[in-house]
Amino acid sequence: MFRTIKKVLGKSTVSVLLQQHFHGHEPHTLVTTGRTFPSASRVDVQFALEDILAEGAPARRYGLHAPHQMGLDAFGVAQLMQRTPFPIDIGPLQYDDIDIGEALPAKCVRQALWLSNEQGVPYSVLLGRGGPMGMPGIHVEVAVPSGEPGLRLTEAFFSRLDKRVSAGRTYRGKVISLESGADFTGRTATVKVHRLRAVAREDVILPEKTIALLDSTLAGFIRVRAGIGQMGLSTKKGLLFYGPPGTGKTHTIHYLTSTLPNHTTLLITAEQVVMLEQYFKLARFLQPSIIVVEDVDLIARERTHMQNPGAELLLNKLLNEMDGLREDAEVIFILTTNRPDQLEPALASRPGRIDQAIEFPLPDEIGRAKLARLYARGMELGEDVVAAVVAKTPGASAAFIKELMRRAAQFVLQQANGNALTLGAIEAALEEMVLLGGVFNLKLLGAEAVEPRKGVTMTVIGTAG
Repeated sequence: MFRTIKKVLGKSTVSVLLQQHFHGHEPHTLVTTGRTFPSASRVDVQFALEDILAEGAPARRYGLHAPHQMGLDAFGVAQLMQRTPFPIDIGPLQYDDIDIGEALPAKCVRQALWLSNEQGVPYSVLLGRGGPMGMPGIHVEVAVPSGEPGLRLTEAFFSRLDKRVSAGRTYRGKVISLESGADFTGRTATVKVHRLRAVAREDVILPEKTIALLDSTLAGFIRVRAGIGQMGLSTKKGLLFYGPPGTGKTHTIHYLTSTLPNHTTLLITAEQVVMLEQYFKLARFLQPSIIVVEDVDLIARERTHMQNPGAELLLNKLLNEMDGLREDAEVIFILTTNRPDQLEPALASRPGRIDQAIEFPLPDEIGRAKLARLYARGMELGEDVVAAVVAKTPGASAAFIKELMRRAAQFVLQQANGNALTLGAIEAALEEMVLLGGVFNLKLLGAEAVEPRKGVTMTVIGTAG
């Protein structure tokens, strides 16, 4: 009886299906070829597979169910045909909703098997998540009988697949980051699309020399990048944005993503640095691309200031990944920091990693006036009020001015007192932010010295960070 049960459990319906499909070819004579694509190409891979298989002879598609699959290793046709007490079997097609930054998510099957025949050569295509050694990715495997016809079929299939996936536009030109798990809607969130507010050129309030340097270093470089590449020079570029908190570093990055729509932007936060390898693979796949590492000093501080070997390991990984890109890679690095003096010299002082440092200073009087008008957000704003804001906020950051104007607007709206930002509203907002909030509140908001109501001046030594 035990032998009977073992025989029934050991032979799955998908194994029988494959043997019938490859009738006349023993399992040990089949040849399989696999390819693992980046996780971000999941939608493009599935759409490409469906298009390719629809162009040839009719293909039958089956869902797969692996109740005891361990880890993230991709299984192949060899595992499907094994006799085991826990076989992979045919099951319902299971889909994930993938956010691609459009109105509706894309539906992608988790694991599927296609069976088809081309010019008398039977073949199968297996799609699954995961790659070798548990690495994340999307795995595609083609199985054919051994021999020249099967080899030609496999080569032609992957050539068409690579071309279509590489031309995929799912995430090109968008701002993305890598995530894990699922969001509150149940959608798989391996790749998160950031819907950033478009920032116009006139909304970037920086000193003219800073803007000119930014334009010549980045926009000017991109305009002639093709010619630079033809000369055999590197088409990579590294920028370091540095300055006190709240001076517009992130705001400027949002502006750059608005003005470079053909570039895919990858945002790497401090907690995601463990995924550097996946980010750099994705940057190569989606180039031209921009890699943004905010607060890079958290992982790239001077080695003598590191407190554990793990920190140095992350730094070395970042340096190795930056060096590992080919000279003709169309990848731009933008690193930001509030503490440039603490950066590791191997990163900040070596051309080829960082080509240009750009300072984001605290706004001067002209800048504070522009910021006040910008963040009035359509409310009436007299020149006398602008002058008062400028006079009362020396040493304040752009973030402080933005919060000041928001709170002043709140006072006006709460009092139902029209649509004009008044001097009284500005002073009330300053009093709340400076006197009532105290020194720590000023540090949070990024202000060195402001003049609150009744002529009281409060000075803070140093800014946050």
